[in-house]
Amino acid sequence: MSCLKLGDKAPDFDAETSEGKINFYDYLGDGWGVLFSHPADFTPVCTTELGAVAKYKDEFAKRNTKVMALSVDDAESHKKWIKDINETQNTQVNFPIIADEDRKVSELYDMLHPKVDDTFTVRSVYVIGPDKTIKLMITYPASTGRNFEELLRVIDSLQLTAYQKVATPADWKKGEDVVISPSVSNEEAKKMFPKGFKEIRPYLRMTPQPDSK
Repeated sequence: MSCLKLGDKAPDFDAETSEGKINFYDYLGDGWGVLFSHPADFTPVCTTELGAVAKYKDEFAKRNTKVMALSVDDAESHKKWIKDINETQNTQVNFPIIADEDRKVSELYDMLHPKVDDTFTVRSVYVIGPDKTIKLMITYPASTGRNFEELLRVIDSLQLTAYQKVATPADWKKGEDVVISPSVSNEEAKKMFPKGFKEIRPYLRMTPQPDSK
């Protein structure tokens, strides 16, 4: 089993999905990606999660981000489950669900939960950048549904800080003030951040969110 860390190259794979055979890198193209796993089909929390992601598709698309789910059941089971998701969550599932019967992808991404069951996948989430490296890893317990607003918030932060010498403070949301990187001097900051900045401490300087590049 792998032991992936932030900054590692996300493993590529080919897999059968609810939408046919897909290569992960080809699916992502030059954009961002979210890969998230589920313990099994026809489970209550997962049903609400997949419905939520379907409703957020436009928000992910605005961020040039594609999503892909995973469950250890087969593609035919996924298709039947999707009908339930669409009906109970009042949506249309619009992204592929990996059929990981052989646990190949689960093992690549360390999604199995041996302390519960060798075949049981935890609620893992990976955000992957255009360079195919892992930018975020979160693992939830099986009893807790994921917060997809938080994932969108993190993607906003990752995309901003990838191109600007800033970081985002606690509870930051898109459009709010950000922190200037300590590696930037005040003289550099005056040129880099024309909206100005406030020095609270020498190491803590706030500036309005820079315009996107």
